[in-house]
Amino acid sequence: MDIVSRLQQKKPLLSFEVFPPKTPIGEENLFHELSVMVSFKPDFISVTYGAGGSTRAKTLEIATRIKSTFSIEPLIHFTCVGQSRDDIASYLNHVQSLGFNNILALRGDPPAGQHHFTPHPEGFKYASELVEFIRNMDHFTIGVAGYPEGHIEAPDLDTDIKNLKKKVDAGADFIITQLFFNNDRFYTFMEKTAKAGISIPIIPGIMPLTNMVQFQKVTAMCNPDMPVPLLQELERCTLPDDICKVGIEFTINQCKELQSYGVPGFHFYPLNKSAAVKSILDEFWHG
Repeated sequence: MDIVSRLQQKKPLLSFEVFPPKTPIGEENLFHELSVMVSFKPDFISVTYGAGGSTRAKTLEIATRIKSTFSIEPLIHFTCVGQSRDDIASYLNHVQSLGFNNILALRGDPPAGQHHFTPHPEGFKYASELVEFIRNMDHFTIGVAGYPEGHIEAPDLDTDIKNLKKKVDAGADFIITQLFFNNDRFYTFMEKTAKAGISIPIIPGIMPLTNMVQFQKVTAMCNPDMPVPLLQELERCTLPDDICKVGIEFTINQCKELQSYGVPGFHFYPLNKSAAVKSILDEFWHG
């Protein structure tokens, strides 16, 4: 069943994002962790797509195994980095032949070592163009990314929401947001998207903080607004386990607030690990 149909039948939805491991041992570990996550009956599991399509085959292998092992619908990430229109059409026809009909359409980040996105001469410069191309194929339910604090390349949030509206107008069916920690930023984003005429479902992306290395990577990646009470709690942590406990407790409260707000679902970024999301969902999830 496509994700939009699920959204029409049941709210809130639950989903997780995983990335293709680099080794066979990593893949077995992933499916061990997934066996814990699927006990919460997620509605879909998204599988990421490496920079420049570097994990293209492995993305589909993991998605196929998820569907056959757990009978859970995969959401296939796809970017237009380094891809011509013919490349994209060929790949998406292959995706359809495997029985997948949910795509997360992304522009994608520049390949490693490049600081600016350069479109393929016969490809697309913007995610909205990719969405329109996929929509015209008429086979897929299409998700796109939203940024509650604005895309890192956008001059401001209002400009970024104009770009998001272009993706919606091009045929997007639902939105999954980048991670955030300050719910007020998400509420402002929701108000602004509504004013912009965006009415498709917006699912918040949630990442539990579990260690300081992760915190530093997240900060470097998108510099999210960190609530002062969370920062103060993290500063008081003296042991690695303390950081994990603080992060889990914060995320439980964050999700409870979002649930009261009435979000259509929760999309977790567990970094291929189940322990933190299990602790969080044990506390608040009754889906």
